[in-house]
Amino acid sequence: MVSDTPEVASTHPLLYASDSPVSLSSKKSVQVSLRALEDGDSSVYDSDDEEIRPPPRFWRRLRMSLRRRNGGKVRVDDGFESVRLPDEKKSKKGYRVKRRHVARACVIVPLLVVIFFGILHLLNVFLGYVPTFLDESASDWTLSDEASSNIASHLLDITRDVTPIPCHSHNDYWRRVPLYDALRWGCTGVEADVWLFDEELYVGHNTNALTPNGTFRNMYIDPLVKMIDHKNAVTAIPPSSSPVPKGVFSTSPSQTLVLLVDFKNDGRAIFPIVSQHLTALREKNYLTYFDGTSTIEGPITVVATGNAPFDLITANSTYRDIFFDAPLDQLSDSASQKTSDDMAKRGGQGTVGTTPTSHFDATNSYYASVNFGRSIGWLWFGHISDAQLTKIRSQIRGAQARGLKARYWSAPKWPVGLRNKVWKMLVEEGVGYLNGDDLRGMTALDWAV
Repeated sequence: MVSDTPEVASTHPLLYASDSPVSLSSKKSVQVSLRALEDGDSSVYDSDDEEIRPPPRFWRRLRMSLRRRNGGKVRVDDGFESVRLPDEKKSKKGYRVKRRHVARACVIVPLLVVIFFGILHLLNVFLGYVPTFLDESASDWTLSDEASSNIASHLLDITRDVTPIPCHSHNDYWRRVPLYDALRWGCTGVEADVWLFDEELYVGHNTNALTPNGTFRNMYIDPLVKMIDHKNAVTAIPPSSSPVPKGVFSTSPSQTLVLLVDFKNDGRAIFPIVSQHLTALREKNYLTYFDGTSTIEGPITVVATGNAPFDLITANSTYRDIFFDAPLDQLSDSASQKTSDDMAKRGGQGTVGTTPTSHFDATNSYYASVNFGRSIGWLWFGHISDAQLTKIRSQIRGAQARGLKARYWSAPKWPVGLRNKVWKMLVEEGVGYLNGDDLRGMTALDWAV
């Protein structure tokens, strides 16, 4: 009878049933010295088995060698799979604690530095604005009994012993006594931000600051008319024979006062209203004006800035008494030619109603202004670089060549030392008007340079 079970090929001897036990050869024993194990030297192993041979690692050898020299004991298990000191776990924990402390220090130390300089900057800000808060205003003066009974008459002579200087009272309407504070300190420029609502011009930095009585006429036009009327009274001894009326400063009657009007909302709608408000000054020949050939300076020079449209200011080629605040950064020798798109993108002061071919001179402009930080750049470590100084000189020189008064706004306000350094530099370089909030600080500079 033939068996149905297939024969198994002789090439698979393990599949045959056998009564003899299968013996597996044991691996060759390995003899490793403790020093070789600690140092990770693989050359002393007699076995070629990669599972037994530990990988040679430099940091492992170094660490174990140091611990062996420090008296630590090594425990080797039977499989030579790990080598660990009794205090290894404790050392790792200590290492982790130290690393956690370093991480905390990396966070806390910079935070303390920021807090320190933050407090320092707050002190600088406070100390920088203290002079502004302590500016003497008209209402703080010690008046005689007679003057106290009629303070309005006293304010008319507020500039009796004041020497005018070319400083501009920035945001003048914020002062405790607008207009009069600036005149008392001798500033020959004041600023009024105007908003047009319901055919009336209101003065304020934003719409939240507007009040029914805070109008352009009440705060600036009417007081100036009364003051100049008083200076040019017929009873003056001796009578004035000059065809040009006297200005607001008794010590310098020919000195003009710049009234900078910042158009805050719709400039094209504001322009005719401002012109209408100036009628009281215009009729008495109190305004600086252009007669078609030359500019005749009067007691008050009105300059329009902000959203004031240049094309409306220059529309009348034979007469104008509102002048433009030209873009100072476009008057330097190295200024690049701006396109209409560039000017529209920039917007604001010195751009509305202008074209790349617009020409600015004394017939249509008076101020030439620019944002100090945007044009000159950041003063790193309180230092004015040679490149920045060259740009300032070029801009001032460009304004002077066109008969305009250079003015920088948004110059550094603090630290006070840096502010005074910038002011001193601008005065020495011949800036037309020094723009600032601290009236006392500006008048304390040496203007005899």
